[in-house]
Amino acid sequence: MQDICNKCGLPKDLCVCETISKEAQQIEITYLRKRFRKFSTMVKGLDPKSTNIKEITTTLKGKLACGGTSKNGLIELQGRHAEEVKKLLIEMGFSEESIIIS
Repeated sequence: MQDICNKCGLPKDLCVCETISKEAQQIEITYLRKRFRKFSTMVKGLDPKSTNIKEITTTLKGKLACGGTSKNGLIELQGRHAEEVKKLLIEMGFSEESIIIS
């Protein structure tokens, strides 16, 4: 017997809950100037209930070769990486229209 998703009622291999939740999120990428004229890239708007923010943070840090952290649904990366972060989030399955760089 196949496992059935509790949210949509479809079998686990056909479940689209994660895809729908990724498309519905409004993600905002901003810069923040820290001490000593250092910049940080902030990623806000990810839903911690439907996405694994720790996994996304680890992937972004590895691909961008930078340090960073995730706290309270906010991802902070060291350096100016807005365009690269947007490209990587699109590759992860997030909708391009839902990602705003400000």
